[in-house]
Amino acid sequence: MTGATGLRFEVVDATPPSGANLILGQAHFVKTVEDLHETLAAASPRLRFGVAFCEASGPRLVRFSGNDPELADAATGIAAELAAGHCFVVLLRDGFPLNVLNAVKALAEVCTVFCASANPVQAVLAVTGQGRGVLGVVDGEPPLGVESDADRAARHALLRELGYKL
Repeated sequence: MTGATGLRFEVVDATPPSGANLILGQAHFVKTVEDLHETLAAASPRLRFGVAFCEASGPRLVRFSGNDPELADAATGIAAELAAGHCFVVLLRDGFPLNVLNAVKALAEVCTVFCASANPVQAVLAVTGQGRGVLGVVDGEPPLGVESDADRAARHALLRELGYKL
């Protein structure tokens, strides 16, 4: 769809690789890659991760880092496909966004987090003559119904089995 201002929309697949979780956000400075790396590395010695960041000025490169080459490559591929100024992609294994999300959001250069998910993810982008920007995401699929008493009991049991509730 193109309007008088030259605006069109695109949908880009940002689905994490099998067994990985994705954090997709926007930041404002090239230092983001190093700060995300340090934050994730400090979260857990078991956490495997890859980080990529789309520079919006200067050389306008996709900057990347990580302690897992496969995840760093996958994060770089997703970021390059998004090609949206100042967006970042974090891919995780052997840990969950729940365990690092507050630390990521607390970084001074992080402006927003669009999603944290292991689901299929699509990023909705605005494309103008200046560039591309993430408007939001489609995370997973729509609900199939409302939980029953049995579903609620299963949810409660799962949270306790995983150690998130007593």
